[in-house]
Amino acid sequence: MGDERENDLALLDAWRAGDKAAGDRLFVRHFPAVDRFLRNKVGADSIQDLTQRTFMVCIERPENFQRSSSFRTYLLGIAHNMLREHYRAKTKHRHQDIDAVSVIDLGAGPGTLLGAREEQRLLLEALRCVPLESQVILELYFWERLSGPQIAAILGVPEDTARSRLRRARLRVGEALKQLSGSRALLDSTLQNLESWARSVRPALPG
Repeated sequence: MGDERENDLALLDAWRAGDKAAGDRLFVRHFPAVDRFLRNKVGADSIQDLTQRTFMVCIERPENFQRSSSFRTYLLGIAHNMLREHYRAKTKHRHQDIDAVSVIDLGAGPGTLLGAREEQRLLLEALRCVPLESQVILELYFWERLSGPQIAAILGVPEDTARSRLRRARLRVGEALKQLSGSRALLDSTLQNLESWARSVRPALPG
């Protein structure tokens, strides 16, 4: 992991110095993570634009990367900011707390992820119904397997705060599952094995 981090930083420096091939290598390596981050949160027509803007920030604002985290964590932090800006631009009331509203209520298009099992489909729908910040935290934890400090870095909050918000997000998605489920057996199966069902969606995602 350390060698990959150093390699990422070398590629980033080369890209910023004008080496397009280095930029292409970084894009190929980290595109799947950015795509996964966006795919359950915005419509298919917005994913490509937000992904390109995320990578361009690496070139346009080099001073923002303090190199205290991995390049992937830094990149996902940019994607998170791009996502919030995207919904702020779409929202009539710009002062609205975007993080406290679900992507469904923010006008997200139909979900592009389809689970093979009922539990997976139910969970994907529930994730889109909780506040955006809760969805972000849960998907970073389940799909990217990020640690507390990494999630904290993406959110720009202390680690204890990130862990507290993760616990709250689990409760919120549990409530959403209860509201969406039409079957007690399906609900019980999903809730009892929440982490397993969430991680089982990961192989179907890009990368």
